[in-house]
Amino acid sequence: MADAIQHSEEIKVFFNTYREAFEEKLLEEAVNVKDKIEEILRIGNIDLVTNAHAVVGYIIDGQEEELKLFAKQEGIAWATHSIALSFKLEWIQAIRRTLWTFLQQYNDATLNKSGFDFFSMESDVNNRVDTFLNTFFISYSTYKDSLIMAHRELVENLSVPIIPINSSVSILPLIGAVDSFRTSILEEKVLTVVGDSHIDTLILDLSGIAEMEAEVIHHLMKIIDGTAMMGCKTVITGLRAEVVRKMIQLGLSFDPKTKTFGTLQQSLKTYLVI
Repeated sequence: MADAIQHSEEIKVFFNTYREAFEEKLLEEAVNVKDKIEEILRIGNIDLVTNAHAVVGYIIDGQEEELKLFAKQEGIAWATHSIALSFKLEWIQAIRRTLWTFLQQYNDATLNKSGFDFFSMESDVNNRVDTFLNTFFISYSTYKDSLIMAHRELVENLSVPIIPINSSVSILPLIGAVDSFRTSILEEKVLTVVGDSHIDTLILDLSGIAEMEAEVIHHLMKIIDGTAMMGCKTVITGLRAEVVRKMIQLGLSFDPKTKTFGTLQQSLKTYLVI
């Protein structure tokens, strides 16, 4: 990136002198954002007007690294609080237009004796604004992706909570709706835990499941077969009448080696020494 804009110190003095006028023009340009400024400040502690002055200062001084660092910080803040990107895009473009308006006013105030090379300045200013935008969006996207992955891992762990009782017995209580996506997570988690923990018995408690589709039942039976192949026996507890009725209608049944109990407590009495 090129050096700082010509006469940057004089320009900064000019901008500080007309700071309020700059802010008024900026808000005039940011039609949709100006009504969201207080809300964004409250939600994310992000002061858009103060930050706009900081961005302009970095652009005028040609402080590329500081500009990028500030953009990264902004990207993380906006991603953390899920603030609409459309507001940021409008705000930065408003800064661009307002910055050019006041650069023109500065040139007029110096009676065109500022010595500006406008071709060079156009390249410098717009490249720096674009650098801020690009860095911001990359930072936002990267951090947002990491938040989504962390949330997904949390949801997956909560949706498949395998609870160790001792070194050889674990319980997997399933609660709520079980669809094909959740059974895919279930398969991966169960086989991984069985392989890593070398558990002998997995107690699968289905008392929290009122209904399962045929596809889910088939998948569940395959998971049970998979654990058997790894030397782990699966014990089914709490099958509800609705699920049993569906299995009868489909002509399905668990492998004869798979034990079933009416309640979790009954299975624990059998497989644990209390």
